[in-house]
Amino acid sequence: MGRPLVLASSSAHRRLLLARLRLPFTVARPAVDETRHADEAPSRLVERLARAKAQAVASGHPGSLIIGSDQVAVCAGEVLNKPLGFETARRQLRAQSGRRVEFLTGLCLLNAATGRVQIDCVPYRVWVRELGDDHIDAYLHAETPYDCAGALRSEGLGISLLSRMQGEDPTALIGLPLIRLCGMLGVEGVEVPAGVRDPGP
Repeated sequence: MGRPLVLASSSAHRRLLLARLRLPFTVARPAVDETRHADEAPSRLVERLARAKAQAVASGHPGSLIIGSDQVAVCAGEVLNKPLGFETARRQLRAQSGRRVEFLTGLCLLNAATGRVQIDCVPYRVWVRELGDDHIDAYLHAETPYDCAGALRSEGLGISLLSRMQGEDPTALIGLPLIRLCGMLGVEGVEVPAGVRDPGP
C-alpha cells in the first residue's frame, strides 16, 4: 500500500469500520481536549477535532497517512456528545424523543510526510420515535451506549429507536464515513479495494 495507515482514535467502533476496507493499519490514541469553543458551530467543532486528533499522533508516525474523526449529534439546536453515563444518556434520549437528530462527523486524512490535509464534515439525519421512559431505560440497560454521541448506537439496539434515516453514507452515522474516506485515500494514491499487482517476470 505504500505509506502506513494510522487511525488516530480510541474508538472500537471506528476500528471495526476501518477494518472493512481490508487495508493494514495501526491505531494510536490521540490526547486532545475536546471542549467546544464558545459559539463554535457543530460542523466546525467536528472538523477541528478530527484534524487535532490526526495532528496529535503525527510526530510519532512521520511517514504515515493518519485518519482523525470526531462526531456530535445535534437536536433542536443542542449539541449532544458522548453521555458517558446513564443519567446523561437518559436525558439525551428524552430530548431526542419524537425529533429529528443530525449527526455530524468530521473526517481528516493527514499525510504526515507531505503535510497535506484533507478534511470534511459528513452529515447524517435520523428521526427518533416517541420514546417512553420504560423503553429508554430498557435500551440503556441492554446496550449501555455511553460512548456514542447522543447515546444512539444504531449498529446495535439503537436502530429500534428510529423511524427513519437519511444520508449519503450510513457509516457516517457510526462515526467513520468510509465513502468519503475512500475518496481521500484515492487522492493519496491508495486503492480500495487494494489492487493485486502483477509482480512481472
